[in-house]
Amino acid sequence: MDIQHLNYFVAVATEGNFTKAAQKLYVSQPSISKMVKNLEDELGVILFDRTGKHAKLTDAGEKILVQAQNIIKSFQNLRSELDDLMQLKTGIIHIGLPPMVGSRFFPKVIQAFHQQYPNITVQLVEDGAKKIERDVGNGTLDLGAVVLPINEDQFHTFSFVNEKLMVVTHPSHPLSKRKQVQLVDLEAEPFILFAKNFALHDRIIMECVRKGFHPNIIYESSQWDFISEMVAANNGVALLPETICKQIGHDRVSRIPLIDPVIPWHLGIIWRKDRYLSFAAREWIRFTQMFMMREKSQ
Repeated sequence: MDIQHLNYFVAVATEGNFTKAAQKLYVSQPSISKMVKNLEDELGVILFDRTGKHAKLTDAGEKILVQAQNIIKSFQNLRSELDDLMQLKTGIIHIGLPPMVGSRFFPKVIQAFHQQYPNITVQLVEDGAKKIERDVGNGTLDLGAVVLPINEDQFHTFSFVNEKLMVVTHPSHPLSKRKQVQLVDLEAEPFILFAKNFALHDRIIMECVRKGFHPNIIYESSQWDFISEMVAANNGVALLPETICKQIGHDRVSRIPLIDPVIPWHLGIIWRKDRYLSFAAREWIRFTQMFMMREKSQ
C-alpha cells in the first residue's frame, strides 16, 4: 500500500463511480480499478459494492475512508512543511560560538540573516572551541566556530579569520615599548590565560613548552574583556588575537606583535561530513560566507 492507492480509493468513494474517479485523476478506468482491487487484497476486505452502476462503500470501506482521508491530509501537510523548508521559510539551527568569536564576528551576520529569513530560528550556544568541536562531532550542534586546523576527514569547514596573537601588557611594563616581543621574553611573566576549554589555552602552553618553559599562569578566564581588564590593572600579561586587541583602549594596555613563534588565530565554521544538514543550516553557511566576503572587501 502507498499513498497512491489511498488517493485512488478516496476518489472512487467521493465520486461514487470508477469511471468518474478515473477522469478526475486523469488515469484509465482499468488502472484505478486495479489499484483499488490491490488495496482490497492487501487489507483483506471488500471496500465497494459493485453490483449497481455506482460504487457504494461497504461498512469496511466507510471505516477505511475516514482513516485514508486523515492519512492523505497528513501527507499533504508534510509535503507543505517540506516545501517550506526547501524554500527556507522555517527551521532551527544550533550553532556553537566561543564568546570572543561570537561577540566580535557574528551579531551583524545573525541580524542580516534574520531579516532575510525571519522564520528560521538561530539558537546560539556559547562555549570554548574544543567543546564546540566535540558537540558538532556528536550531533548536539549543527555548526560551530572553532580554531583551525581540525580533523578534515570528519568535518567540512570554511575559514573566516586568519590573524596572529599579540602580546598585551600594562603601559608601564618594560616590554610595552618594544616593536616586537619573542615568546621567551615572557618566561618570567605572570600569564592571564584563556580557560582550559579554549583551544588557545593549550596552544599557548604548547608553544611555551617548545621554547623551554612552562608559563606561570595566575588566572584563567573565558572572557577576553576580563582578561584585558586584568592586564590593564597590571596583574600580568596576555596573548590576544589582533581583532580583540583593536577593541581595547590604547591608553589602557600596550599591544606588541609576537614573534618567534608567530602564533596564528585561524578560525572556521565546521559541520560534520557524514551527517544530514538541514536546508536552513545550509543556507546559513551560504549566507554567512557571502556576508563575510563582502565585509572583508569593504
